[in-house]
Amino acid sequence: MDRLQPAIEAALPLLREMRDGLGPQPAASRAALARLAALKAAPAPRSAAAPAATATSGTSPKIIPTQEWTLDTLRATALACVECPHLVRSRKQVVFGVGNPRAELMFVGEAPGADEDEQGEPFVGKAGQLLTKIIQTMGHSRDTVYIGNVLKCRPDMPAGSTGNRKPKPDEMATCLPWLKKQIDLIGPKVLVALGATAVEGLLGETRPMNQLRGRWLDYHGIPVMATYHPAYLLRNQSLSEKRKVWEDMLLVLEKLGAPISEKQRGFFLSK
Repeated sequence: MDRLQPAIEAALPLLREMRDGLGPQPAASRAALARLAALKAAPAPRSAAAPAATATSGTSPKIIPTQEWTLDTLRATALACVECPHLVRSRKQVVFGVGNPRAELMFVGEAPGADEDEQGEPFVGKAGQLLTKIIQTMGHSRDTVYIGNVLKCRPDMPAGSTGNRKPKPDEMATCLPWLKKQIDLIGPKVLVALGATAVEGLLGETRPMNQLRGRWLDYHGIPVMATYHPAYLLRNQSLSEKRKVWEDMLLVLEKLGAPISEKQRGFFLSK
């Protein structure tokens, strides 16, 4: 409890601040807030080796005011999250996000895979390597954009199973406040949702991707471009499917007001 207390103190104001922005409060989020509040109210056990902190000792954890949140303080709090016990048991680490904290362009995926869980960074496996190439072809780098996921922990798998599974709605609802606060702090001009699950987690939209991609959606005033997940392109490597994703990225570049060369406009077109 002593080790969890700072994370509990820091997480409570964040969850309270964001609960109204979630619309109808998901049961998972209500339960998470209630559990944190109960832990906060519970008296911390005293250690025989160290006296309890006094009002003048200066050792009590500080509740971070809303206006003092930064990506660093948010990351530190998220890394201590234990809201999904089954994911805590199976994960190696929380995968928070990476990139420019003032990025104009932010990519949002669904959840970490095995490589991401191992390295603690989103999109570092085969799909991530393809995303990196897409970003570079757009004239950016992983250092100039920001990359995150709806779910910060790798979804657990049944014993003996391999691969990855889709995050469950209650898992995404519990984790969504972290992503919402990331977006608030970064303030991107454009969001790119990678795959149908990312669109569902971020916007609550469940239409198939072929009905969503290529058109602008909205997240609290921020334009959102939905496109196929890079893993889809690894499974479907036809020129026409690659061109669909690239056309989505051209729309993103246009929305950002970025220059587009003729070479860029011609990528993945039939010869």
